[in-house]
Amino acid sequence: MRFLELKEKIQDQLIFTTNDIKKFDSSFSLQRLTEWQKRGYIKKIAKGYYIFSDYIIREEDLFVFANRIYQPSYISLESALRYYNFIPEGVFGITSVSTRKTNKIMSSAAEFSYRAVKPTLFFGYQVLGSGFKKFKMATPEKAVIDYFYLNANLKTENDFKSLRINKDLFQEKVNLSSLKEMLENTDNKSLEKRVSVFLKTIKNA
Repeated sequence: MRFLELKEKIQDQLIFTTNDIKKFDSSFSLQRLTEWQKRGYIKKIAKGYYIFSDYIIREEDLFVFANRIYQPSYISLESALRYYNFIPEGVFGITSVSTRKTNKIMSSAAEFSYRAVKPTLFFGYQVLGSGFKKFKMATPEKAVIDYFYLNANLKTENDFKSLRINKDLFQEKVNLSSLKEMLENTDNKSLEKRVSVFLKTIKNA
């Protein structure tokens, strides 16, 4: 298969693998991928995952990449908090949670970080975007829970104030009933206590 033939067939697919190519050409040689990279036709995002070099990558594309290259996973933690504008700082890399082991994948597009959670905590995400640009993102409530679950060192009012959470947007976007229901499902009393202190800190800010 020639490069232009491939591009025509999967041009709407944001990120692709050799298996995607072999759906159209079962005898496709991996050597062609190496040749196309050297010629600057395609870029490797992670082992076995590629994009077309002329594609302009946007932030939400990185969310799609993150979901795809390490499954199962969904965007959460700092990336989700920044996505909802809860925290003021830009986030270095893309942060996710997964039921697989903690991992970090470096690529020319971004640094993709994955933190491990128990299978029972792998919930509370929504599918955003459309078509080949769909991605799994923690809900505002679950992003908060994931963050405090994986940052158990945050316990006091001063710890929570240092996060500089945008109070107005937090109160606008977070459903407290859903948050408390999700907390109960974690069956983690220590986490419930810390989040309770956090919510009081936000309320009194």
